[in-house]
Amino acid sequence: MSVVIKEVTSKKELKKFVKFNIELYKGNPYHVPGLIEEEMVTLDKKKNPAFEVCDAIYFLAYKDGKVAGRIAGMINRRSNETWNQKHARFGFVDFIDDVEVVDALFGAVEKWAKEQGMDALHGPMGFTDMDHEGMLIEGFDQIGTMATIYNYPYYPKQMERMGYEKDQDWHEFKIYIPDGVPEKHLRIGEIVKKKYGLKVMKFKNAKSIMPYAQKVFQTLNESYAPLYGFARLTQKQIDYYINMYIPMLRYDLVTLIVREEDDVVVGFGISLPNLSHALQKAKGHLFP
Repeated sequence: MSVVIKEVTSKKELKKFVKFNIELYKGNPYHVPGLIEEEMVTLDKKKNPAFEVCDAIYFLAYKDGKVAGRIAGMINRRSNETWNQKHARFGFVDFIDDVEVVDALFGAVEKWAKEQGMDALHGPMGFTDMDHEGMLIEGFDQIGTMATIYNYPYYPKQMERMGYEKDQDWHEFKIYIPDGVPEKHLRIGEIVKKKYGLKVMKFKNAKSIMPYAQKVFQTLNESYAPLYGFARLTQKQIDYYINMYIPMLRYDLVTLIVREEDDVVVGFGISLPNLSHALQKAKGHLFP
């Protein structure tokens, strides 16, 4: 039976789009599913402020009457203006290992991108750098995380078969925490703090961190500026991410470096407990 491509136009179809990732990796010990409702909001053109600067289309591939693949086509107009490009993006992409399905999915997005006047297609990417990006090309025997993409080994093989070429390498590291900070590093840290008038800030609750939330994203906008495909987040996007992420934080795992003279955030580090196994058990639902 031939492959049928359908554009997603309803909430019911959008839920199918989101849930396909979970169904495709059912029983896989390394895949970490996201939360269905969270991804529904991300893809909702009325709720995600990224659509101030983005256009998007979603496709489902059906084979033998069953969903066999999904893909999103996106255009971040602000990124194109920043980098002087006419690029479309593909993302939220999953498929069975089937040549017809893969060709039909990417054919639909390529056609859409051309109709929008774009001259290139790259991905996997999201609307912004706050979304999942990249395609795993090694390390398939390692459990994923809530912040990264896990995919089957046949994904990059299908991409190469279609003629897509790797443009960038993004590296993910597993770092084992030492028993303590080396004395040399502590000394260097103290020297830098004194020289530049910096202070380290830790937090106990959301109330104490909220005055710095906007400043953190201002620093992110500045420090991420040279990164591949990045476009500055708008104020609505910043407010959206603050409301989304601040309640999720373990505040004792948030560290800010602030310049004492003007209270500007010059650096930050945010850690989260490993939720991979919990998310696997949740199977896409916050309250399974």
